[in-house]
Amino acid sequence: MPSLEAQFRELLDKQAITEQIYNYGRCMDRLDRALGHALFHPEAIADYGAQMFQGTGWAFVDWIMEAHLAFTSHAHEFSNILITVDGDTARSETYGDVTLRRRAEDGTLHDIRNLGRYIDRWERREGTWRIIHRRYVHDFDQSGPSTGEFETMGKRDRSDPSYFGAA
Repeated sequence: MPSLEAQFRELLDKQAITEQIYNYGRCMDRLDRALGHALFHPEAIADYGAQMFQGTGWAFVDWIMEAHLAFTSHAHEFSNILITVDGDTARSETYGDVTLRRRAEDGTLHDIRNLGRYIDRWERREGTWRIIHRRYVHDFDQSGPSTGEFETMGKRDRSDPSYFGAA
């Protein structure tokens, strides 16, 4: 059985990786390019499949930030996060549930929901965990007219209340 100190170190590492996973949702929903780049090592691979995107992590962040401008709002949620740590490397699987809303030319709102999994390899460098390889596995999606009745309250930048100290 690993020592208490080793178990504690593993828990701290898993928590740090989990927070990076949550930062991915924040960077996408707040259109925070700098935060998105900070999640990937510069040479990291991002493989979202030939139908969506294949390239570097930073290029993916740049591409998706532009693509998200076509939507009025979006929400990225994560669950079933499983992490295995081995020294300064780790692997994780995260279930993702992404809902995007766009306004059609006729003014109606339409929602798109994508469900899939992020299979990530991580490396800790200079004390920080970042993705070195990401593979997105798309499980299913659905789309249709929005049935929501409330206006979006979130901000798509650093003025959002989730950035502590924002208005």
